[in-house]
Amino acid sequence: MTYAKVRGVRLNYRVFGECGPWIALSPGGRRGMDEIAGLASALAPAGYRVLIHDRRNTGSSELSFDGAGSEFEIWADDLFELLNMLGAQTAIIGGSSSGCRLSILLALRHPEMVRALLMMRVTGGEFAVRRLSRRYYTDYIEAAQNGGMDAVARTEHFRALIAINPSNAARLSAIDPAQFIATMERWRDALEEGLTTPVLGASEQDLRSLAVPTCIIPGNDNTHSLEVGRLAHRLIAGSEIHELRPDH
Repeated sequence: MTYAKVRGVRLNYRVFGECGPWIALSPGGRRGMDEIAGLASALAPAGYRVLIHDRRNTGSSELSFDGAGSEFEIWADDLFELLNMLGAQTAIIGGSSSGCRLSILLALRHPEMVRALLMMRVTGGEFAVRRLSRRYYTDYIEAAQNGGMDAVARTEHFRALIAINPSNAARLSAIDPAQFIATMERWRDALEEGLTTPVLGASEQDLRSLAVPTCIIPGNDNTHSLEVGRLAHRLIAGSEIHELRPDH
């Protein structure tokens, strides 16, 4: 494993390929970078350097519940700094689901870094926001309220992170439950702003402002609906859309 200290947090990362333009790919949910490794390894032989990493609070990277802004803004700024540390002046930025939100936010916050966007399984709509609000935040808020950080450590996600890195148990137990709850509530509020935006994480104005080549591959389920992907395509000038067949 290779680690870099990025904005005070140790992030696990891997680069496929030794030369050529940079691509940075991010997986969905709070899953680790292994989910996207197959795509990265397939792209590198075409002459690219492909960066994947475990975002903070995922995979083998460190836990951290500090920092201003939404969880996705924090992830976007982390990736921007990691790319800078690796010497990437520009990169194609792509991701699936939560990785797609990260990619959009990086393009909005650091447009000088992004030469193109790959938006896979775009998320949006009330069903997605309500579902993800509970899954990403409310479940952990309730665990902390009912049983403190010991209860958080017993949830499926954090139990898996402790199995990967047993020292995470001590890190979690050292966190003030009130601080953890406040952070999760702030992140949840930011996510729930997606109830009024066409795509989770970006307003209509945000999407219309994107001025880089963009490829959109919509999902085909209730959380990543085809219509949300089509709407993003209509709002991002010059974007391409490639729809999956229903059985894919």
